Amino acid sequence: MDFQSCVNIKKEWDIVGARQLGRDISRKIGFGTVDQARIATTISELARNIYLYAGTGKVCFEQLEDMNKKGIRIVAIDNGPGIKDISQVMEDGFTTSGGLGAGLPGVKRLMDEFDIVSEDGEGTEIRVVKWLR
Repeated sequence: MDFQSCVNIKKEWDIVGARQLGRDISRKIGFGTVDQARIATTISELARNIYLYAGTGKVCFEQLEDMNKKGIRIVAIDNGPGIKDISQVMEDGFTTSGGLGAGLPGVKRLMDEFDIVSEDGEGTEIRVVKWLR
């Protein structure tokens, strides 16, 4: 996989950096302001989850291009405690941080493709894709 760039998430300020880079990449691909906002929101959520639950990790961006469509893949990777019950965190309104609870179900709704792999005690990898319409 050819990641254009990754942002390491170690401190809260890194969430802003990841969000900004993702917005810049999505603008270059040709996404409009509404989809840029969806992508930026997704990145914020994924990066904040790394910061809150894993401590450190990274958010990577890949520009996608196949025959007739373009898009962006965002991959959030951490070596944190993992998610014990993925079906639980995918329930609307579920929150462990006292946040709004849009969380991962919100991310899934904002993006076109969503995949999560998590091993208890091994970390989590979340891959999302947004295609240019």
